[in-house]
Amino acid sequence: MPATQTMSRSFYGWKLVGALWALEFLNMGFPFYGGAVINTYMLRHIPMDRSTFGLGFTLLNVCIGLPSMLIVASILRWGLRATFAIGSALICAGSLWLSLFATQPWHYLLGFGVFIGTGVGFGTIVPLSTGITRWFRRYRGRAMAIAFSASGFAGFVGAPLLNHILTANGGNFQQGWQIVAGIAFLAGVVAWLFVKDSPDSMGQHIDGLDPEALAAVPALATKLSTSHAWTAAEAYRTPAYWMILLGAMACQFPFFFFNAHAILHMKGHGVSAADAAWAMGTFTASGIVGRFIGGWLLERIAAQYVFILGLTGYIVGSLLELRIDGARLGGAFAAAACYGLAFGCSWVALNTITGNFYGIAAFPKLNGTMMISTAFTCAPAGVIGGALFDHYKSYTPTFELNIALCAIGMAALLFARMPAPKRISA
Repeated sequence: MPATQTMSRSFYGWKLVGALWALEFLNMGFPFYGGAVINTYMLRHIPMDRSTFGLGFTLLNVCIGLPSMLIVASILRWGLRATFAIGSALICAGSLWLSLFATQPWHYLLGFGVFIGTGVGFGTIVPLSTGITRWFRRYRGRAMAIAFSASGFAGFVGAPLLNHILTANGGNFQQGWQIVAGIAFLAGVVAWLFVKDSPDSMGQHIDGLDPEALAAVPALATKLSTSHAWTAAEAYRTPAYWMILLGAMACQFPFFFFNAHAILHMKGHGVSAADAAWAMGTFTASGIVGRFIGGWLLERIAAQYVFILGLTGYIVGSLLELRIDGARLGGAFAAAACYGLAFGCSWVALNTITGNFYGIAAFPKLNGTMMISTAFTCAPAGVIGGALFDHYKSYTPTFELNIALCAIGMAALLFARMPAPKRISA
């Protein structure tokens, strides 16, 4: 019987993907995307300059990645379920702080930047990608794409919903953060009830295939992911890991910059605020499509080539942005679509390639190292883009920087071949 028909109907992995989708939607969509909306209403009540306001988002991005090794330690010591619950608890605590106590800028920086940023880190990327890597091998790209698509849908639901509520209640930001706190509590309940650490914990096998069926998996699937049980120490000594890290920086720096400055760039070239907002909606929607394209390709070709394809979208999008004109809106929408496709495809590849190259056991620490490294190098993208604009009175230098970073990342990934373990001599 073909391997695709031996997958047990009771296999829990796909149910887990649904739970992880829900956690990404709740823990990312409402505090991250929805929080960006609530903060604009907070700005009316808490006097602060725009640099302080922007610093909150920089802190948020840093704190999502900075505690990655603590997140890894939590996963290894207490498991995925407890790690997700910690994240939800931190988001809940930060939201209640902002609702009940925030009257000064530092209250905002602590609550939104530190508490919620750390909570999103514990409650999304590292434990989600670890869970998918543990439960799937042949279908890893597909499962990763489905779970991470939630953050794209969250951009459509979380932010508009909270904006509607705040418009209706006269801009009561405290109520907005109380809603986020309740949603975070719900996410904690979902994690506690539905997240399972590994197939072994339920007497099941990866992909739902017993060892005999797994041996019959098509050769292509085995060529795309390692069967060697790498340790993190071994992986750090391979050049491929550091090539992937360069690709990770190329994936995230343009994304952070585009989120912070794309609307200002478009408005500066004659695009109306309404059209710029629609273009950003295109960016979000294309990100969902990019995730699914990446997931589909990851089951068919080597992960590094999917990664390279994703980064190509940033280069095309940047070239289109350099020619943007309010009189021809098609260029603005095409550029935003390219950026969305680029991030979606490269993000899924980034979170899949380490597991494919180095296996399940080493993945949490390797992925955690990746996240903490990109937090330091990529989270300041918004600040760097703003500083370059202040100096040159144009975003052109930053788009050129994005092109250069992607070219470096693509070149590095060409050398990021799946490493072969060293033979142990008898």
